Amino acid sequence: MPGKAPPLRFEILGRLAARRDGQELDLGPGKQQAVLAVLLLTPNRPVSTAAIVDSVWGEDPPDNGANVVQKYVAGLRRVLEPDRSPRTPGQLLTLTGAGYTLNVPPGGLDAEVFQERVKAALAVRGAGDAAEAAGMLREALAMWRGTALAGLNGPVFGAARERLEEEHAAAWEAWAEIGLELGRHAALVPELIRLVADFPLREGFRYLLMLALYRCGRQAEALAAYRDARAFLDEEFGVEPGERLRSLQVSILRSDPALAAPSERATERAAPAERTMERAAPAERTAERAAPAERAAERAAPATRAVVHDLPSPLEPVAGVPPTAAARPAFSPAAQVGEGVPAAGGPVMWTAPAPAPAPAPRRLPWPVRGALAMLPLLSLGTVTWALISYFAARRGSRALGLAAAAYFAMAAVFLGVASVTGDQTTWWDIPVMASLLATMFGGAVHLAVLTAEPGPSARPAGDPNTVTVPLIERRVRREQARSLAVHHPSVARRLGVGRPDLPRTFDDGGLVDVNEVPEHLLAALPGLDPYHAKLIVAVREAQGPYASIDDLVTRGVLPAQVVRALYETLVLIPPDTEPDAS
Repeated sequence: MPGKAPPLRFEILGRLAARRDGQELDLGPGKQQAVLAVLLLTPNRPVSTAAIVDSVWGEDPPDNGANVVQKYVAGLRRVLEPDRSPRTPGQLLTLTGAGYTLNVPPGGLDAEVFQERVKAALAVRGAGDAAEAAGMLREALAMWRGTALAGLNGPVFGAARERLEEEHAAAWEAWAEIGLELGRHAALVPELIRLVADFPLREGFRYLLMLALYRCGRQAEALAAYRDARAFLDEEFGVEPGERLRSLQVSILRSDPALAAPSERATERAAPAERTMERAAPAERTAERAAPAERAAERAAPATRAVVHDLPSPLEPVAGVPPTAAARPAFSPAAQVGEGVPAAGGPVMWTAPAPAPAPAPRRLPWPVRGALAMLPLLSLGTVTWALISYFAARRGSRALGLAAAAYFAMAAVFLGVASVTGDQTTWWDIPVMASLLATMFGGAVHLAVLTAEPGPSARPAGDPNTVTVPLIERRVRREQARSLAVHHPSVARRLGVGRPDLPRTFDDGGLVDVNEVPEHLLAALPGLDPYHAKLIVAVREAQGPYASIDDLVTRGVLPAQVVRALYETLVLIPPDTEPDAS
């Protein structure tokens, strides 16, 4: 009686192998190994001869496929059951009416052992022992020796390899998640970088790498990992990262406390009362400092006037208003009495200080005015252009600048022709005399008129012609643009409503489309810094366009008071759902 064969162990998590007592067996030629691999993919179940032929040879089967399979099965029996006599039926590799069956004892196939260990580890994790689960998963992952079924080609082996690699990646991902739960983010970063390289299409590893980097205090590298993922997916497949990855990027930009490690969150919950007291003391001191300013603002309220919904756009200054005033945020501290302070709730109110009593228009003394008017006569008109240029620069007048250029041209004609002709009489004498008279007498009269009227600097600060009228006109243009955006969005898009970054001729009053404008223009709005501008763009890319201006608050992008202050500047162009009738 032959002795019982030693237990065998088959391995497919890497190159196909069979071992007896730790010694690897010679499985014969490549096709014979492929036949064994087909039987190992469905252990303890019969596989028909036709299925083996189709799996091993594919579209180029041998003429006598059944005989060839029988030959390779006989070779495998000699290797796997060396003590079996030729006339004794096989016990390990048997033949039934349904086909060949490879009887693999429990624990005899590494793929099955791997699956069982992973299931046991996940059960331990579910029971609350994360550290033990991580160790069990690591032991299971150590069973892999390379690419599953390495060296075996064909659709059947490719499908099996893809299934096994998916289980491999899922186990690695579960192990990394447990490591993050245990606060081992620093040690996980190198492993996750390797896993991203090994499984580039699996976004779960990129997610865990970003989270681990962020928990290590490497926020910039976490965002760089997102950019790498986005560039890879766009270049390879023309798609954006998944919602989970985009949401993580937004949370990192926000420095969301929920991203902290569980141990850190537990530490923060340990002494909430102490932190509340620590925060309360500065808050009380801030309230005490703010109280005098609020009382001062209340006393100054009767002396102020309110201009409702007329905030100038920070991207387009109002004519006549200094740039610093046009760009002033709509929520200046209340301690600055007279500055813009938004009303709590309701429409945005821009309170401007009451204008001081207008000074009486001042004119130059009459001796100075007379001297200035005489200079063109005394200089034969050669300095007229210089005097007019001074007034043009002082008043910022384009018309005076053109007049100065005309005076200069006439003076140049007079001096040029006079130096060439000398005492000779020519037809040039007529334009020369006309230029001389215009620069002398015309310049004298012009200067007398300019010096007789007060300059714009003498106008009162609250003159409606310098501030109120442009603001009213701007508000009307904004209302017209908003109405156009609501009723004819396609026309509004063609005209560039809310897009100051595009060349356009339509004046929309300085509106900004929060769903379309780039990041740098959002950062230029009053009260917004580059961080909030980047956050607005990141959230609209990750979660889709904003449905309304208030959506900036509901999504946690901006504080409510900032949105209220910008309510009249921001606009949303709705999608064009029906053809425009115009």
